[in-house]
Amino acid sequence: MSIPYSRTELLVAVIARLLEGCRHVTVGASSPIPGAAALLQKDLSGGAMRVTILGSNRYNAYTNGGVETFDMAAQGRIDAFFLGGGQIDGQGNINLVGTGSYPESEVRWPGSFGSAYVYYLVPKVILFREEHTRRVLVPKVDFISSPGVSAPGVYRPGGPYGLLTGLAWFSFDKQKRHFRLETVHPGHTVEEIRDQTGFEFDCPAQVPLTPAPEPEILALIRGRIRKQIAETYPRFASTFAN
Repeated sequence: MSIPYSRTELLVAVIARLLEGCRHVTVGASSPIPGAAALLQKDLSGGAMRVTILGSNRYNAYTNGGVETFDMAAQGRIDAFFLGGGQIDGQGNINLVGTGSYPESEVRWPGSFGSAYVYYLVPKVILFREEHTRRVLVPKVDFISSPGVSAPGVYRPGGPYGLLTGLAWFSFDKQKRHFRLETVHPGHTVEEIRDQTGFEFDCPAQVPLTPAPEPEILALIRGRIRKQIAETYPRFASTFAN
């Protein structure tokens, strides 16, 4: 039986649920799925949640995006942010620099920018990467551009809240410094997750399926949210069902 929603729509709905209770969510550049999810949760909150999407004209009150993002994070005025990486390991370390032995990298990526800074300061950092393979989810990153955990006594109100991929949702236990598999997306299995994940993770005896988007949520995504996100990401918005 075919699933009556796309993977993108599922991920938007999942992230929106994870943002419940946030006062201000900032979304970095080139992040259409988190951006759509933040707009969805803003709508569901009755407009109570503030959304800043870097690169947007309508949903961005900043005049100097990067600098103001860092200032707001340091002041405790951003509740959630999103980070990805070319590599992510089981301790929540992310690599945005490249593969191989630095500085003689085999592959170079754009670089860290301010990822490590916001990783330390924003309370709910959601790691997001659609690709779920051993190429991305590795035993140990080749270069730590943003550490997932810190030594005792280091001031760090932020850190990884969890990891969302195209296959599953993992929470992150800061005490154990370990991921825990919480849900598996419909159409996939725990065995598939284990096969495609390069690091060890905690796993309950029974892992529930990721909840599907309710009909009213799908209607919002395909209607009002699609129109709103089109201001920043018109090509992405065109992929939603009308």
